[in-house]
Amino acid sequence: MRHASVQVRGLLTRDELDRYNALMEVGHYLESQKQYDLVYTVQKEIDTLVQPAIERLKEKSRQRDRDTEAYLKETRSTS
Repeated sequence: MRHASVQVRGLLTRDELDRYNALMEVGHYLESQKQYDLVYTVQKEIDTLVQPAIERLKEKSRQRDRDTEAYLKETRSTS
């Protein structure tokens, strides 16, 4: 099972995080039982679940870039 990054997990809602943790637990159990065909299905569900958090992380990055650009423009205009 592949974990989502700490940054992505930090942007999951409480419901998403609860579901993520439950799916990871199921996936680890299935791995221990060597049920890799089922693990693949659970991993795909996790990948779908974290997609909104990935988009939120991308938006935070874009906002940071916009803020930096605005700051640099302001700094240049006051010099």
